[in-house]
Amino acid sequence: MAARRPASLGLVLALTVVGALVVALDQLVVATALPTLQRDLNASLTSLEWTVNAFSLSLAALMIPAAELGDRLGRRRTYLIGLVVFALASAGCALAPDIGVLIAARVLQGAGGAIIMPAALALLTAAAPAARRGAVMGIYAAFMGLAVVGGPLVGGAVTEGLAWQWIFWINVPVIAVVLPFIATRLTEMKGSPRRPDPLGLLLVAASMFGIVWALVRSGPAGWDSAEVLTTLIGGLVLLAAFVAWELRTPHPMLPMRLFTVREFAAGNASALMLTASLMSTVFFLAQYLQVAQGYSPLETGVRFLPFTLPLFFVAPVAGRLQDRIGPRSLISVGLTLQGVGLLWLAINAHDHRGYPASVAALFVAGFGTTMAMPAQQSSIMTSVPPASMGKAAGTFSATRQLGGALGIAILAAVFAAHGDDRSPQGFADGFSAAMVTAAGLAVVGAAVGLLAPGRRRAPAPAAHRAATAEKVGVG
Repeated sequence: MAARRPASLGLVLALTVVGALVVALDQLVVATALPTLQRDLNASLTSLEWTVNAFSLSLAALMIPAAELGDRLGRRRTYLIGLVVFALASAGCALAPDIGVLIAARVLQGAGGAIIMPAALALLTAAAPAARRGAVMGIYAAFMGLAVVGGPLVGGAVTEGLAWQWIFWINVPVIAVVLPFIATRLTEMKGSPRRPDPLGLLLVAASMFGIVWALVRSGPAGWDSAEVLTTLIGGLVLLAAFVAWELRTPHPMLPMRLFTVREFAAGNASALMLTASLMSTVFFLAQYLQVAQGYSPLETGVRFLPFTLPLFFVAPVAGRLQDRIGPRSLISVGLTLQGVGLLWLAINAHDHRGYPASVAALFVAGFGTTMAMPAQQSSIMTSVPPASMGKAAGTFSATRQLGGALGIAILAAVFAAHGDDRSPQGFADGFSAAMVTAAGLAVVGAAVGLLAPGRRRAPAPAAHRAATAEKVGVG
């Protein structure tokens, strides 16, 4: 049998970006189609909310267990499984005859996405040489950011130009095209073999589910509701139990020593703040442009372009700079610029200025976001040995999901306290206060980024891997 010809770095990047991109895009692409879904499926507002929440809940709850699955079965194999599950679930969404079936299919989509995301990032990181890893992470981050801010544009364009079903159908041929290349060209890789940790898997999945449930329900149900308080407290207790168990068990699913590595801890903490600020901004900005400024869904998506364009140009450059100067400056300066842009946007909304006045603010915020994202990814993924890359990718992906839910929950509370959605002026007032809060989250992330390492001498690869493995307890 002929030996498998290894894929070039460019092909690995393309194959991993495709999977991660369809997952990231589908998390937000439904938002602009909600009015159409309500009409076509005769759905209530509450059930519409669950077309978004069902995806987010299963994605967040299963991310770390899915990374563990990849370590055991092989990351290429689980990547293939995740893509097949996601494609089948997408077809189920498109064929859904009612809102109940659509919600169930979205749960399955989230599960497929949870398998895809950590496997894709781990496969790419392992394939990238250390000297080029920052640049590669920059390109990967650019596409992930594009999915976040491009979701409203894609959703609006497809819904208005075709039908809402096509926001799901489009995933099927895209995945079908890449599956043969993934199966034949990507190299299989696994984590270190050890005993299963079923209690750890159960505790982390249940804790993430409880926390994210509380966050996504805090707006509709209220922070003081029994539902939110019970699930939030329960989730936090289960998270504490997970940490305690992982510290105690001789075969932890997620070694807690990873968090003693400064690059890993600072990268995840700053990513939590960046994603909280970014996802909540996209969520409220899409509504602000429609409710307060009167744009259609497609027009709204087009007006995200100043926020989107820096992703194409800045992220690859920032990734290359990260290889030279280290992640600290890029994370801190980038998140500071993100905060400045969002504060500028808040001032414009408070003064009821039109969209043209906010073009520069959106560009500054997008520029800063794009500086920080690849540095965070590279800081996390290069801080662990190859055997732990799946765990690092799963933790990073779960942190981002938690950050998005946290940011939207916080900004929703701020919005409700300062405005309403009953009039353009009321929405602008609430949006302004929410953007001040989003700017504050970004500034907190910038401060945390100061804990990330600056430029350091590159140790010999073998010595560096051995030292890192010993530090995190892997090997």
